[in-house]
Amino acid sequence: MIEIIAVTIEDVKRIEESGADRIELVSALSEGGLTPSYALIKRAVKSVKIPVNVMIRPHGKSFIYTDEEIELMVEDIIIAKELNVNGVVFGVLNRKNEICVPSLEKLLKACDGIDVTFHRAIDELLEPVKGIDILANYGEIKNVLSSGGKGDILKNIPVIKNMVEKSKHINVIVGGGLNIKNIKDIMEKTKAPAYHFGTAVRNDKSVFGEINIDSLKILTNTISKQKSVTK
Repeated sequence: MIEIIAVTIEDVKRIEESGADRIELVSALSEGGLTPSYALIKRAVKSVKIPVNVMIRPHGKSFIYTDEEIELMVEDIIIAKELNVNGVVFGVLNRKNEICVPSLEKLLKACDGIDVTFHRAIDELLEPVKGIDILANYGEIKNVLSSGGKGDILKNIPVIKNMVEKSKHINVIVGGGLNIKNIKDIMEKTKAPAYHFGTAVRNDKSVFGEINIDSLKILTNTISKQKSVTK
């Protein structure tokens, strides 16, 4: 499964044209991705046939949120559901850089009927594998996006592999540092079921660059071929 970040309607259309499987819709990619506008969500969902998952993140300061910010996130999730998104993407931590279980459970209550991805907030944990153990207790969480922790994704391959092995019903989506040069190695060694790309498919590898559809098509073809090899 190939998931690509979109920030505009043009991105959304290019991602579908490239043969990718799913879109993660965000605003402010330079901030790591924030909640997009409702108008953008509505238009994106109507513009393509592939699933659109929406980032739910009120600010880029951290993944620690006040009670009021959690309330805002709950409302954003409810509205996103009304706009017929496939799912939502969020992550919540406490001040000890642990998964904030009370906040997580509040958000999950609003997510009935849609997919939930816990995003790269898990990479802030001292031990991301323990984070997977916690998240696996919640059937509502379908995906976890991770680069196996901080630093070079290639050095994190053993952690990613361990996360995949302990993920139970959860799909581990590998993302954060993936590119055309390392994807084959990471697919072969982690056996992860899904892969996520942001700036790697944009011109100049920039958060402000346009999606390069030729590069994205090469990437999707490479992953498809490698998937056949690793089966």
